Amino acid sequence: MNFTRLNGTLLIGTAAFFVASCDLVKDITYSVNPNPLEMHGDSVNVSITVNVPEKGIQKKAKAEITPKIGSTEVGTWYINGSKVTGNGTSIDFKTGGTATFEKTLAYNASMEAADLVITGKLYKQTKEKGALPETKIADATIITPYLVDKTFKVLTEQDALVRQFDKTTTATINFEKGKSTVRPNEIKDQDILDLMAWLQAAQSNPKIKITGIEVNGYASPDGEVAKNDNLSSDRTIAARKALIDLMKKAKLVSYSDTSAYTLAKFGEDFEGFKNQLAVTTTIPEADKNLFIRILEMTKDPEQREKDMVNLGKAYTELERDVFPMIRRAVVVVKYTEYGLTDEELRSASVQNPNSLSVEELLFTAGKLTNDANEKARLYGIAATNFSNDHRTHTNLGATLFELGNTKDAAQSFKKANEIKDIPVTKNNLAASFILEGNRMAAKKLMTASKTSVYGYNQAIIDIMEANYGAAEKNLTQDSYNKVLVLILNNKLDAAKKVSAALPETAELAYLKAIIEARSGANADVVVAKLKTAISKNEALKEKASKDREFIQLMNDSAFIDLVK
Repeated sequence: MNFTRLNGTLLIGTAAFFVASCDLVKDITYSVNPNPLEMHGDSVNVSITVNVPEKGIQKKAKAEITPKIGSTEVGTWYINGSKVTGNGTSIDFKTGGTATFEKTLAYNASMEAADLVITGKLYKQTKEKGALPETKIADATIITPYLVDKTFKVLTEQDALVRQFDKTTTATINFEKGKSTVRPNEIKDQDILDLMAWLQAAQSNPKIKITGIEVNGYASPDGEVAKNDNLSSDRTIAARKALIDLMKKAKLVSYSDTSAYTLAKFGEDFEGFKNQLAVTTTIPEADKNLFIRILEMTKDPEQREKDMVNLGKAYTELERDVFPMIRRAVVVVKYTEYGLTDEELRSASVQNPNSLSVEELLFTAGKLTNDANEKARLYGIAATNFSNDHRTHTNLGATLFELGNTKDAAQSFKKANEIKDIPVTKNNLAASFILEGNRMAAKKLMTASKTSVYGYNQAIIDIMEANYGAAEKNLTQDSYNKVLVLILNNKLDAAKKVSAALPETAELAYLKAIIEARSGANADVVVAKLKTAISKNEALKEKASKDREFIQLMNDSAFIDLVK
């Protein structure tokens, strides 16, 4: 046999195939394109052209051709002389001709280092006249698309930690009808005592900063508007004086002069009346509703005052249980309360992590440590203590994924998605499915998860499905997979440029070797790249030894020494 390679196609002279029956078939050659065969999208397309020269097949001859890749049969095809009927391609005796046969096979691992061979039989009409010897016609199979890094980019959720809260605490001083004198018993009420105790404690609490004290005065809406307006003002002044006296006794010097207080008068308080009426239990609901309807129907303020007075006379419960509660001055202390500092959060996360809120745990794990194992510990606590918050499972899964614990990561991703089915949880769950080999499930999730990492992750699926053009568009940033897809798109110069800008890894060095081999570099250059790859990952030695990307080097001594 004589072997000739032309433009990637292996031509094999076959006169010797049919020595026993050279009167039937002679001088036939085969061409296979591509050669070596290539796997794309989990499939191998086999295209074999049978070239029959002039007078190469007798009119009554038939050749049964059965190609195989290793132990996998490609199919059975026939070429027939002009007087043979039945399946097959008819070839004229005088002119000869060609017959091309194609079939797409599902790739299996045995095809990587196998050969594409021809076997078959020769017939004269229907009578068998001999067998075709098993003869190699091509190499199989380049599986470079399988070098895709199937690790999706996964996402985490942000905390919503707020470490500064604006709050208020209040106390109320009530007044007698038409008066603004603070009665002694009012400053002994529990809410005033509680307010003073709170102010005392706040002085020594570094987490609390008082930002202001307001005194707001109100009058009940059963008097004249002008009088009530002045009365509400007088009540604020009286309440302030009473508070200052209390502050002096408590030695709270900061609040012992009038400049510490802001006064506001609100006159008669119709809204307050409605609110107090609503919570009063001594008046039937039907009567309450009647009062409100009567008063809201009256638009004139003076008439409403008269109606209010009449109601008070008719219903002693109003004068006893409602109006007295509206005649008041409300003391409002405004303050800012601060949460834990970074250092306090770090300390608590070690000494008492169960004391932390979900926001504090997410913040500490996400922003106060760079150690992945520590992140996993804190997210694990968060996922246990706050199991209904999808963010805890999302972030735990992402951290476990980063640590290579993809099995437990998958469980966390599943839990997060069950709690909240959103693009982030879909994306992360798809990351687990693709590693498990469930591409269809991953694709379905990706369709509904257009996140910031969608393009990169979709490109992985594109490569696996031989959509290399789409993959290149989706890979907007340089990466290992970008180098791979440029190789698959035969953009070798671009692939070399991108690879040069990336950190060297074993896998990237291997791709660089493929780039050099496809570019026609000499053996020394390719072997040097492979040496780098194998030095970083010994498993690549076996891979290289049978990789048809390096078919031209299979007889090179340096290559043989490297991969043996």
